Order: sequence, then C-alpha cells, then structure tokens
Amino acid sequence: MMREWATVVAWQNGVATLHSEIKTSCNSCSARKGCGSAMLNKMGPKNAHVMQIASKEPLQPGQRIELGIKESSLLGSALLVYMTPLLGLFIFAGLFQSLFHSDLAAAAGALLGGIGGFIVAKGISLRFGDREAFQPVILSVSLPADELRVESDA
Repeated sequence: MMREWATVVAWQNGVATLHSEIKTSCNSCSARKGCGSAMLNKMGPKNAHVMQIASKEPLQPGQRIELGIKESSLLGSALLVYMTPLLGLFIFAGLFQSLFHSDLAAAAGALLGGIGGFIVAKGISLRFGDREAFQPVILSVSLPADELRVESDA
C-alpha cells in the first residue's frame, strides 16, 4: 500500500477536500546543476494536489490524514498511460509503412497511433477510474489541534 499524508481543507456532507504537497527527489540529488529535471521543477508551477475523498467521520480544516492506495492499481494506471500510446505508435507506424511503403507515412502513422493511444487511455481511465480499487482510502486520522491535551499529575 502506497501511503501519503494530506491536510484537510474542508469537510461537507461526507466529502473531505484534501491538500497534498508535490514531492520531488531533486532536493536529495547532487547533480542539480546539470540535470534537466531539476531545471523543469524550478520553472514549473509549485502546485499541490487538491482532491476530494469520502469520509464518514467529520474532519476539521487543518487536520492531517494518511491516505493509501494499492500498488496494483497504481501500477495498472501507469501501465495504461505508458503502454497504450506506445502500442498505438508501433501498430500504426507498421501499418502505414506496409500500406504506403514510405518513411514519411510511417512517421505520420506513428504520430497518429501515439495520439490515438493517449485518447484511448484517457477513455479507459474515465470509464474505470471511479471504481473502488482506484480510489485512495483513509488509513489514519490525526487529532485536531484543539483536542490535543496534556495532563500531568504534578
């Protein structure tokens, strides 16, 4: 189970709005000056993930919760996103090459197949993305700040 901490932004009618920060591994690497990923991370927006998740128990803004998602659903999603366009690229490139006997036609087929693969992957993810196996679950909830008390006998 993959785990991630998130902060509650709001809770209404059994639905919690959560805020989770984007984490990159660029801070732990020593090759920052010559790395293209580090440059892209600096240039890109510093957005955080905002998501909504069902929660039966009422949550308060600022409360921290631990979310979990199954590795199998995460791997299945990655396989769908990467392999569908790649298969479309190879299939359409080979099909256009055999039909038109031209490298330009093969390149056009590869482009069409790759774009078509992305469209197919998006359609499949929209259809199956609402299933329970692909949804994160709440693993643990921290106490709100106003409920934390320390009592001593001294």
